[in-house]
Amino acid sequence: MNFDQILEAITIWSLPVIFAITLHEAAHGWVANKLGDPTARTLGRITANPLKHIDLIGTVLVPLILIVLGGFVFGWAKPVPVDARNFKKPLQDMAIVAVAGPASNLIMAGFWALMLAFAINWMDPQGSLTRPLAMMAQAGIMINLILMALNLLPLLPLDGGRVVTGFLSPVLAIKYMKLEPYGMIILLLLLFSGILGKILGPVVAQLQTIIYSIVGL
Repeated sequence: MNFDQILEAITIWSLPVIFAITLHEAAHGWVANKLGDPTARTLGRITANPLKHIDLIGTVLVPLILIVLGGFVFGWAKPVPVDARNFKKPLQDMAIVAVAGPASNLIMAGFWALMLAFAINWMDPQGSLTRPLAMMAQAGIMINLILMALNLLPLLPLDGGRVVTGFLSPVLAIKYMKLEPYGMIILLLLLFSGILGKILGPVVAQLQTIIYSIVGL
């Protein structure tokens, strides 16, 4: 990529990436609050304000580097604190809180798909107005589907791991949670070995096809 291409890529991806990551975390906090844990609300984390969620490395540096390299784009925000002791059913309620993050990414992917359909159907002759919107919408669909699929992997501390824990008996859940310190190591090994891309690639592609068909693209 030359400088102009890098600048264009950053401009297109920045907004979708930031909101995909930060609203994911806000969704966790919102659902946790609904289920009886006000921790995130008390700390001001149930908000669409990215400044409340941004992690310098995960929300800025990592996505920026991946955008420039033109590779697999993902990132993370500061985790929303959740105190399971405030839940009536800690394991099950934590699973519901975990699902809220990927669910928010699915909703945002749907939003960006509508924006893409609008941009294509109302494309001006030169494309000077709707072409940037179309490109940003495509980026929004992609990053949200990637984050959703990635977070649903059954690995702790990912959301999928929390969901698995909610379906286990207390004894098995405790044993499973002991694997959490190794979760990120496993994830990095999958990433650098190329296995992660082979797992997520077909899933993201299929989800993208479904969303495009729903909005008539």
